[in-house]
Amino acid sequence: MDRRDFIKKTALAAVGTAVAAPVSAMLTGTESARSLKSGKALKVLLVNGSPRNDGNTFCCLKEIEAQLQKHGVESEIVQIGFKPIRMCINCGGCRRNNGGGCVFTDDTCSVITQKMAEADALIVGTPVYYGQPNGGILSLMQRLFFSSGHLVQNKPAAALAVCRRGGATATLQTMNMMFEMMNMPVVTSQYWNIAYGAGKGEVKLDTEGMQTMRTLATNMAFLLEKIHANGNPAPQREERPAFMNFIR
Repeated sequence: MDRRDFIKKTALAAVGTAVAAPVSAMLTGTESARSLKSGKALKVLLVNGSPRNDGNTFCCLKEIEAQLQKHGVESEIVQIGFKPIRMCINCGGCRRNNGGGCVFTDDTCSVITQKMAEADALIVGTPVYYGQPNGGILSLMQRLFFSSGHLVQNKPAAALAVCRRGGATATLQTMNMMFEMMNMPVVTSQYWNIAYGAGKGEVKLDTEGMQTMRTLATNMAFLLEKIHANGNPAPQREERPAFMNFIR
């Protein structure tokens, strides 16, 4: 064993000891993520940003769903499907709609908006297209957050990206920037939330990627339990000042 291999194996062993124990001790049993305030199971909305209902992105979401179930957290996977999704045209109609959401109600965005009102957290999966999220999921998220941002405030969120080879990190950065603007705690995993696969179902062969999805689900359940323990209120924030534009 050369010096490089020795250092690598020693570091991996140390990380495994430090990380594995806390994660395994985070949650035990299927009742641990119950809301102590209402006794109702917490729920995570999972959005499949791929038009393929049973492709690699769906496989990742199913892995997360199974792990959430082990921790007593309910979930629902919603597909964006094949139909067109309108982009936000900045018409201002949602502002005049008195919090009623986007004025366009003829696509998946309205379905997601209704489900988000009942969900306690959000996980969005997307394939990588040209180093970016799928255009459909971007249009959906931008409209949801702009028209109904009050429904997502303070709710934990995470994104995951599936790619054949590259572009996943840029895709994750794009998705996370939206969460950060909405006061949504971003849930992490043991690595970036990335899995690799090209052919249908091939992502299941990425054993590290699948473990990353399970760890993400465990961390999500852990955070939800802490947030909802004893009915903890959302933090009080400063009143937002006028927008500071760089060019006046």
